[in-house]
Amino acid sequence: MQDLSVTLIQTDLYWENSTANLAILEEKIAMISTPTDLIVLPEMFNSGFTMNVEQVGEPMNFFVQKWMKQQAAQTNAVVTGSFIAKEGEKYFNRLIWMRPDGSFEQYDKRHLFRMGGEHHYFTGGTQQLIVELKGWKICPLICYDLRFPVWSRNVNQAYDLLIYVANWPAVRSKVWDTLLQARAIENQSFVVGVNRVGKDGMDLVYSGNSTIIDFKGNHLFYQSDSEIVETQVLNKKSLAEFREQFPAYLDADSFEINNLL
Repeated sequence: MQDLSVTLIQTDLYWENSTANLAILEEKIAMISTPTDLIVLPEMFNSGFTMNVEQVGEPMNFFVQKWMKQQAAQTNAVVTGSFIAKEGEKYFNRLIWMRPDGSFEQYDKRHLFRMGGEHHYFTGGTQQLIVELKGWKICPLICYDLRFPVWSRNVNQAYDLLIYVANWPAVRSKVWDTLLQARAIENQSFVVGVNRVGKDGMDLVYSGNSTIIDFKGNHLFYQSDSEIVETQVLNKKSLAEFREQFPAYLDADSFEINNLL
């Protein structure tokens, strides 16, 4: 049961300026002073949460994905976060799970934030992603997905760590805090939430509140308002012992997910 080192990068973002964002993120990644296994960036880390898909979106294996590949190789760590991916005439809020060897997985945000019009510009995903790193099973999700517990339900202990990358406005920060704790408790899993700070091009303010929460709902790390680069070590043995002592998952209700959106 290996420990897992996770680095959270909570940062302000330049509005719709991919070059500037990747440059500042590269500087922050270079600030990581201890070895890490996983670097987590916010949702739409190269642009901010924008619906200007034609200007910001780009195809796979282009600038953003190649940058992630470079960062993963240089740090010998997985790098993850989402950007606007273009496929034909469709756009996806797509999370990339980039490994140091250049191989990757992808997850398309299932729940599109209709109050911001996201469902008018993006195509929703239909497949959950669970990846493995150092013996840990990890489920990465995106922002508004947090409000829908069925999609993240940890069926038969399918994962050990649940990740949310986000652009979650400060006006709803209490909801962010509460639901992240709920997901950790109900799924008997570690939870990592990485949000941005600052103000975007729509004058929305973000307070960050990036956090790491253990399987009992305790905050192992929490930071609001300021930019941070924080590395924490997660202990899998403690998780395994708790699940053995308190196997609530054995009494969970069965269900099916309809993938037709």
